[in-house]
Amino acid sequence: MSTTATAKRPKTRLPSPVSVPSAALVATGLIGGYGIARATGVRPLGGVALLACGVAAGRTWLASAGPVTTAGLGTLYVAGFGLSHPLAKKLGAWPSVLTVTAVNAAASWALVDRHNFADTV
Repeated sequence: MSTTATAKRPKTRLPSPVSVPSAALVATGLIGGYGIARATGVRPLGGVALLACGVAAGRTWLASAGPVTTAGLGTLYVAGFGLSHPLAKKLGAWPSVLTVTAVNAAASWALVDRHNFADTV
């Protein structure tokens, strides 16, 4: 295929970054990532799910609330993942994952999603 033909092809577009609530993406990433890692025994596979959902949520945060909020929520997401490990020693694995997920999803909803999806609830 020539470069002219490539240039004339329509560009593939990603879906709108606000089509799915970021709180749902955060919950899917944290719970799903842990669940996949635990079920398969392949921790990097769980990390792929965590990363993919984090990137998708980050697109929503950036499009809806700007870079400062995105940085804060992104930091909370990574911190939640990291803090779930020592927290698991006190609460157990699943309660720890569910606790950090609740905090992250609530923050995403409060700072971003309630503005995007207030009319749909």
